[in-house]
Amino acid sequence: MEITIDNNAGFCFGVRNSVDTAEKAVADYHSIKCLGQIVHNDEEIMRLENLGIEFIDYEQFKKTKNETVLIRAHGEPPETYEVAKTNNITLIDTTCSIVSRLQREIYCSREELSGGNGQIVIFGSKDHPEVKGLNGQAGEKAILIHKENDINKLDFTKPIHLFTQTTKNISDFNNLVNKIKSRSKVENFKVNNKICAHVSNREESIINLAQTNDVVIFVAGKNSSNGKMLFDVCKRHNERSFYISSLKELRMDIFDKASRIGISGSTSTPKWLMEAVGLRISEICGQQN
Repeated sequence: MEITIDNNAGFCFGVRNSVDTAEKAVADYHSIKCLGQIVHNDEEIMRLENLGIEFIDYEQFKKTKNETVLIRAHGEPPETYEVAKTNNITLIDTTCSIVSRLQREIYCSREELSGGNGQIVIFGSKDHPEVKGLNGQAGEKAILIHKENDINKLDFTKPIHLFTQTTKNISDFNNLVNKIKSRSKVENFKVNNKICAHVSNREESIINLAQTNDVVIFVAGKNSSNGKMLFDVCKRHNERSFYISSLKELRMDIFDKASRIGISGSTSTPKWLMEAVGLRISEICGQQN
């Protein structure tokens, strides 16, 4: 049996930087707080908690005073920084550089459209932490588009500045752009594509992995939007693709009559977990023989 781990899978630069910074901080301070889960992967969260990293929610953050808190790669809305200043919280800010630029550009659009005769539109999941930070830069007044039919919320007689969550599917975004262009009745339609290259370039390698293996195991957290998007690509090209979040979800029947098995993951999937999945598959298939 041949087992192949997708070399392009795993942490993107922003997540890798956040995790590395958190590990260094906990080594320096023995314990550290992080606002929200640093990655949408329960296995990695458990590993980091065992190192001494405490993950807190927004209500806990508002009650925190005189401590150090890490800001993850997803970025935060202005309110977070205001709370930190009021509560004398020292921030270790690991917001991804791509997200930071996107936030600044949304703020600039907010200033440009301050007369009220325009719309800031964000293509993304409303509950995703990155989108909450982006919407904060729009004064919480952005129009959020999650699926194609949501464009009916727009007023096509007014200017539209369109932005996207950095982990969205590039083809879905381009399709949305074309749909809006076909209906817009004004010239002021600005498109800002800040989809992470690490994400947009992943599709080709995933398609190749799906087409060259009998079975694909896609490893990602249950709440990973990037994972769900990439898995959909994988599933379209190989029906025997399976989404798992932990080793215990692997079943012997998945590998029936399979001689080539591929393993991939999202931008929030640690390499060590994919490697552990590979070892477990070897054990399971050894039992079958």
